[in-house]
Amino acid sequence: MAAQRSTADILDAAVHVREAARSATNGASGLGPVLSALSEVMEYDHASLTRWDPLLRRHTTLAGSYPDDATAYIENRLHRDPVFPVLRSPERGGLWLRDVPGQLLAASPGFQDVLSPLGIEDGVAQCLFAADGRYVGMLNVSTRRPRRAPDPARAVVTLLTESLAAAVAPQTGPPPERAPAAAARPGGLSPRELQVLAELTTGGTNREIAARLHITPRTVGTHIEHILAKLDLPNRAAAAARAAAWGIAPSR
Repeated sequence: MAAQRSTADILDAAVHVREAARSATNGASGLGPVLSALSEVMEYDHASLTRWDPLLRRHTTLAGSYPDDATAYIENRLHRDPVFPVLRSPERGGLWLRDVPGQLLAASPGFQDVLSPLGIEDGVAQCLFAADGRYVGMLNVSTRRPRRAPDPARAVVTLLTESLAAAVAPQTGPPPERAPAAAARPGGLSPRELQVLAELTTGGTNREIAARLHITPRTVGTHIEHILAKLDLPNRAAAAARAAAWGIAPSR
């Protein structure tokens, strides 16, 4: 069993996970073999790899073994769970179930309504970030058996995140300085609207944004109105948050 294996064995198994992830990134295989290899790093009852869709604001399961209701929660509701802002922090190396404060678990529909009925007692939710800092998806692993401590798999899962992120989002798109093709523009925004959206992340006024883009403040206001309408957002703060979620930032 994985819980009884040595650290050296687990590290050897991690190499196989990276190889499977590299194969998936290159399009030579799917992500099923990645989860199979991961079971040699840490034994689990359920696991999934999901991709975050910033336009639809949902996760899509690329490979997984959770029951349908749990999969639906991960895809459509997990990003609204009170636990999600904690585990999505880029500085966090995964959020292990037994490390979550009791009061946060009590407020989490994901734990109370999904994991607890499955008898889950341990596991990890690991957010995945691309090299440019974009949030691209998540690894979820759950087990009905508490894991031993100290647990070498904790460090190994963290070390695997770069490979897993590349497998989940193998295409990062064109460099920021190149204008995206019309079909690929987020939210159907024009190139100039994307520039204004990026500038909103700085918190600048219309006059300050206008000076940076060499247009008039009135034109900036018009672009912001169009951005809010196209993205169905209530205000510029929400637009700035959407830009940050998409990894859109002003070029300098």
